Amino acid sequence: MKQPSLRSLVFLSAGLLSLGACQAMAASSSDATSTAMPPGVERFVFGTLPDGRTVHGYRINSGGNVDMEVIEYGGIITSLETPDRHGDKADIVLGFDSLQGYLSPAYKKLNPYFGALIGRYGNRIADGRFTLDGQTYQLATNDGPNHLHGGDEGFNQKLWQATPFSSSEGSGVVMRYTSADGEEGYPGELSVEVKYTLTHDDALAIDYRASTTRATPVNLTQHSYFNLNGEGSGSILDHVMTIDAASYTPVNDTLIPTGEIATVAGTPFDFTRPMPIGARIEANNEQLARGKGYDHNFVLRQAPSATPERAARVTSPESGRVLEVWTTEPGLQFYSGNFLDGSVTGKSGQAYGHRSGLALETQHFPDSPNQPGFPSTLLQPGETLESHTIYRFLTE
Repeated sequence: MKQPSLRSLVFLSAGLLSLGACQAMAASSSDATSTAMPPGVERFVFGTLPDGRTVHGYRINSGGNVDMEVIEYGGIITSLETPDRHGDKADIVLGFDSLQGYLSPAYKKLNPYFGALIGRYGNRIADGRFTLDGQTYQLATNDGPNHLHGGDEGFNQKLWQATPFSSSEGSGVVMRYTSADGEEGYPGELSVEVKYTLTHDDALAIDYRASTTRATPVNLTQHSYFNLNGEGSGSILDHVMTIDAASYTPVNDTLIPTGEIATVAGTPFDFTRPMPIGARIEANNEQLARGKGYDHNFVLRQAPSATPERAARVTSPESGRVLEVWTTEPGLQFYSGNFLDGSVTGKSGQAYGHRSGLALETQHFPDSPNQPGFPSTLLQPGETLESHTIYRFLTE
């Protein structure tokens, strides 16, 4: 399914990146009031890292019904307020209202990647190892025997350079980070830009761009956890999910794809029609047992799309909030918050318990560097990676 307004948004992305850079004003490191910001953007100090670097945050409102906050540390979306069917707003993403929450020992032990930009490679790589041009590269094994979400200090823990902007489409920030050759074991210096645009019609457009000095695998994504009843409000098992995928990639005991592309028909993974997330999550199914729930890549298509197509739709019968996900990516990782255990307390003062948030990560497939049958994640020098994802916020 395609939507012309979303298509036009993507075609403007490259121009808006340049426009945003030109419109951005130099920002003070002390407070938001000392520097003029583009319309719809407010800058503030979110906290200070242990090494003394200041982390700024940006409040964004493009004149619509959605308010967003994002910080330079990890490119983390810390807040996303949307209205319910009665017009009452609530924050629908899990996270913290201070930097200390993201640096605390309890959070780092759980390591759920709340709201963060993920790279250099989102999802898992088997044994933290891949071979490229005859050379084997060893990465950190930070998820049992495997590499997960970029390693010990992935993009979620980096201080990004933020440039606020305003355009005819909306307001937002461009996040930039340069990953050094050899960082976390990956070859090549990788230059990354991620543009967050909160549009006038209540969508969050995320545009990814990257280039490299050496051939390297790249799989960028965003890791927000959503609860459409409001963060801290309890389980997401009542949410009704549709995923526009007829197949998925089964996993082994360590959640690495087996290489099979399996049909969802007749399984608990069939979300081709609306289905409550909790309806079959405890079914007697080997794949659900391995993921302790849903933690699987759904195959949207066998290659990236030229323009965003719908990947998923989630609704809350309680609040009437609706989230639609549109993307050019070939895969969608649906994670039902299985490892949230109540050990961290969020913005509302409520502990984030089991399955209290869900993630919908647009991506290439897990372990693609070791799976020749999967769409390639290899980025070559002289090429530019471009990927586009849109989260639309509606009510019913």
